[in-house]
Amino acid sequence: MDRFDELQIFVAILDAGSLSGAARRLRRSAPAVTRALAALEERVGTRLVERTTRRLAPTEAGLRLAEMARRVLADYDDAVREDDSAPLRGRLRITVPAVFGRRHVAPAMIDFLDLHPALQVELVFNDRNLDLIEHGLDLALRIGALPDTGMMARQVGQVRRVLVASPAYLARRGSPASARELDAHDIIFSEQRGATEWRFRDGERADGREFAVRLAPRLIVNDIDAMLLAVRAGRGIGRPLSYQVADQLADGTLVRLLPGAEPAPLPVQLLVPSARHMAPRLRACMDFLAQRLGALPELQPIPLPKPV
Repeated sequence: MDRFDELQIFVAILDAGSLSGAARRLRRSAPAVTRALAALEERVGTRLVERTTRRLAPTEAGLRLAEMARRVLADYDDAVREDDSAPLRGRLRITVPAVFGRRHVAPAMIDFLDLHPALQVELVFNDRNLDLIEHGLDLALRIGALPDTGMMARQVGQVRRVLVASPAYLARRGSPASARELDAHDIIFSEQRGATEWRFRDGERADGREFAVRLAPRLIVNDIDAMLLAVRAGRGIGRPLSYQVADQLADGTLVRLLPGAEPAPLPVQLLVPSARHMAPRLRACMDFLAQRLGALPELQPIPLPKPV
């Protein structure tokens, strides 16, 4: 077995999460995959994956080799493509936040696959920021500021955290005149990890400094759809992301509160491990998503309501 083949098998093992999964993906026998991994580990002189009865995970050396191996394989894909008109082939693994992914990324990928019949796309719906290298991912969509990881990010829009309530709730309880009046209202929380406060922008300060308002929510859920169900039913005030309630704000089902106190918008970005060694299929996918998502009204800056 040649060395290029070993790298291809090694990457497939990490992508599949198991030796048997890599064997099925590559249509090879499980013993052949096991032998290839053993040969590669012997060649580099260290263990590349930790194997237990339940899981397989790359070691630090395995992560470093995986990043370089993906670059080598991407360069090979570039080299064997004769021209830009050649069909895109291979597989892409993309991670997206669950709600945003269902609403916007999945429909876009269906259309993208129609354009490229030889491609395979795996969408991983997860609200955690999965490590692209560790989990064998090609592309991620992130909402919010990103740490400086050296990866390449491309902004496609922005969203805001908006306070919303139903007209029925406001008719019954009135509208808060400021963020500090929220403690007198019924609050529906969808934040996780024990958060009990919301942050707001101080409109009286030119520097846009934020302040925190501690709250005692009436209902806490870890699902955005459940939170919105309670808010639409008039049970209290919630704070979703603007794209999650764009339709309800447009048709009047929900009312936006205190827009002048909203914190700074959150960028929506596409993230890839490196721009230098991007396979043509990944570049095409990123360009397609950037164009599709960048045209969404939900990702455009939302204006302040006009004074009545």
